[in-house]
Amino acid sequence: MSRSPYTVFTNLAAEAVLLAGGGRAILMQIANPAVGYGVAAHSDFANRPLERLANTVTYAYATVFASPAELAAVVARVNRAHAPVVSRPGEPGERPGNSYNAFDSRAQLWVAATLYQTALTVYEKTFGPLAPEDAEVVYQRYGVLGSALQMPAGMWPADLTAFRAYWMTAVSELRVTDPARRVAHDLLHPRTAPLWLRAAMPLVRLVTTGLLDDDLRRAFVLPWSSRSQRRFDRLFRVAAIIYPRLPRRLRQLPRDRYLKALRASL
Repeated sequence: MSRSPYTVFTNLAAEAVLLAGGGRAILMQIANPAVGYGVAAHSDFANRPLERLANTVTYAYATVFASPAELAAVVARVNRAHAPVVSRPGEPGERPGNSYNAFDSRAQLWVAATLYQTALTVYEKTFGPLAPEDAEVVYQRYGVLGSALQMPAGMWPADLTAFRAYWMTAVSELRVTDPARRVAHDLLHPRTAPLWLRAAMPLVRLVTTGLLDDDLRRAFVLPWSSRSQRRFDRLFRVAAIIYPRLPRRLRQLPRDRYLKALRASL
């Protein structure tokens, strides 16, 4: 039986394994200098890592799976959180041209792009490449991550070919600043995390660093070696064997729990 295009997208978006790319997506976001300055000035990753993760993941799931009323409530929360996230050229440590406002549509395009491209990277490492027609459907649907906020829907590149051109240009313009490095350190070495999370952080650091390219690893001063690469490759080889064979309800459990928590909070 053939699957509808929407089912292809929702099945992908519900996969728990995509959460493994969260750290990589954040580091790519803050490698944009303007975003990096804004996040550095208002970030509390070091003090509230799980809360920040829950807020981001809840928003991503809500854009796909929540009702319109539920999504509106989540967007309102995100907008309240973003309201103070503004930086201006001339503030301490900033360079001219690096002004940032969390409502800026170009910044929201970049954030949505990193979430989409990271999700696709992790998915294809685990399940293998999408068929071209499925890849296009998934790409088109992921634009909602930006358009649910202030990004005009027309800013999302028209198709995968246009997105790849945008991505190459945007990546070539990344520049990791000292404030961004401090945020990355806080993210990967949380000071107030529960014991279970601190125990998991070596694995988180391996996956996050392994998903970056060499230039960004060096820019963030993240240690990497041939041994690290072998461990990373082995991890995803094992994941590609085991994870797709897990029951779907288990692979979608984080989505169900985050949405349940959202509905309980409304």
